[in-house]
Amino acid sequence: MPWPTLRIMTLIPSPFRRWPGSDRRRIWVLRGIMIVFMAVATAVVWISNIWLTDRFTETARSRAELQLALYSGAIVSELQRNSVVPLLLSRDPVLIRALDMGDFAHTSQRLITYGQDIGTASIILLSRDGRIVAATERERLGEFLSSTPFFVQARRSPDTVFTSTQQDTGAFDFTFSQRVMDDNQLLGVVVVKVNLMWLEDRWRGTNEAVFVANSEGRIMLTTQPRWRGRTEEEALALRSPSTAIQRAIRVSGDWVFGNPDPYFSGENTIRLQTRIPFRGWHMTSYTAYVPVRERVNGVLALQIMGFALLLAGGFYVLSHRARLQSAVFRRESAELRQLNARLGREIAERQKVERTLEEAGQSLAQSQKLATLGEMSTAVSHELNQPLAAMKTYLAGAQLLLQRRRPDEALSSFQRIDNLIDRMGAITRQLKSYAGQGAEAFEPVDLRDALAGGLTMMEPQLRAMQVEIMRSVSRQPVMVMADRLRLEQVIINLLRNALDAMKGRDIRELDLIVASGEEAVLTLRDSGRGIDNLDALFEPFYTTKKPGDGVGLGLAISSGIMVELGGRLTARNGANGGAVFEMRLPVLGMSGAGQRSGGEEPGL
Repeated sequence: MPWPTLRIMTLIPSPFRRWPGSDRRRIWVLRGIMIVFMAVATAVVWISNIWLTDRFTETARSRAELQLALYSGAIVSELQRNSVVPLLLSRDPVLIRALDMGDFAHTSQRLITYGQDIGTASIILLSRDGRIVAATERERLGEFLSSTPFFVQARRSPDTVFTSTQQDTGAFDFTFSQRVMDDNQLLGVVVVKVNLMWLEDRWRGTNEAVFVANSEGRIMLTTQPRWRGRTEEEALALRSPSTAIQRAIRVSGDWVFGNPDPYFSGENTIRLQTRIPFRGWHMTSYTAYVPVRERVNGVLALQIMGFALLLAGGFYVLSHRARLQSAVFRRESAELRQLNARLGREIAERQKVERTLEEAGQSLAQSQKLATLGEMSTAVSHELNQPLAAMKTYLAGAQLLLQRRRPDEALSSFQRIDNLIDRMGAITRQLKSYAGQGAEAFEPVDLRDALAGGLTMMEPQLRAMQVEIMRSVSRQPVMVMADRLRLEQVIINLLRNALDAMKGRDIRELDLIVASGEEAVLTLRDSGRGIDNLDALFEPFYTTKKPGDGVGLGLAISSGIMVELGGRLTARNGANGGAVFEMRLPVLGMSGAGQRSGGEEPGL
């Protein structure tokens, strides 16, 4: 808001009036202020340098430790995934019959199919004399590998044998091998090669130099090819960690480091090491210190610039006042007009800046809205998979009914498909409602009806797995204020996770309890294997499923929905095994609280 001109005219002249004998005191006061200002500026910069250095260094170390844990986890996962393949192939009756009869016409094609399904680097089948009789790489047929370590060790051991061999190129081959037996007679050996080289490609291009060494300290996987087969001391003698990091960044085209800064006691890298739970392997990384120094210097430069601007402003004010002191009374009116004009320009500039900030705020709000819609679309696409799977099942059933000339029952399936299409449309409309006023979707909902809707959606999968369902439901309505669509979405997610947990189980039981007291509670207990890590259960991308079966977003999304509905989702392991999930929501009315029936319904 502009200041009144009359008030400015009253306040501005007063600083220029000087009383006799005050000039000398003013000079000493200014000198004292200057000394204090410089001392404060120096102390602030010095303390900021120490504090920011410690903080940014700790942040860089924590980030490197997390990255190292992710790298080691990926290696263990890849090895575990491939370790069971030789054992399964050694029991394949087709391969056993081919080795026994010596007919390998179609064996290579079978191994190629297995390799594509499993995702291994290569699979070879050796006869008892060490000749390759079938392989995913057909050009290797006929080679003799009788002297290779994986063949010799596999023949002697009844268990799966792991070997790592360095090739002439310097790279290491990692293999799992298993002998093939029939009636206590050796028929051959199955060898599966594990591809760990793709992990090296993921490590390159970062501000780290990473390597994996075996129990003997020999480097097998590394971002630096010249390090393979050497110990850490020998590798560092060839190229220091800082040089290795700089080379990796140059290769990736993302050069961000300058010359090593000796600020960190002559060290420009952070060395971290972690143990890999496999045959005594360990992983080591060297992380660059240079980004930490650059971040600290950037903040210090801003502080120094701020103090310099303040100092320059102070000098400008003092010099301006000194120049105007001798002619202040004679030019008072002219100066007042100039100051008023300057104030008008500043007001105009401030108004212009305010308009610019307002436009920037609108742009930022739009960007945040688009980002929110992007996150919502990810969740919606995840949930559309459930109606699509149900539609596929109903279509298959309708086709079978039409082939059996039962059109009336087929029409019932088509009606369910139509309901699923309406549900999918309602799910996609959540994007629009999320961008608008989401509270319009809230309405009184009977928790029993939401459970029935979720069971109807999952009915084909429940019947296919022959799940026995035991329901204990309140006789009176259990009313809550919620979005029914999103409430059913949480129930379907929990039912689907329960089915996944009970796969391969002889007993498939599902207990469903709806009760009302101080809160409306829906309890779901399955007879699965239970929960291994309760702390990380609701974190995004945490999953115990195999690759391709899920990405670990279902429970994270469900927990978020329950929080938005004013409730919470909890989980624990049951006393008799299995997992127990509880959905808790505030009760809309207390009329039906506490009344439950003991009735049980048979499973599907």
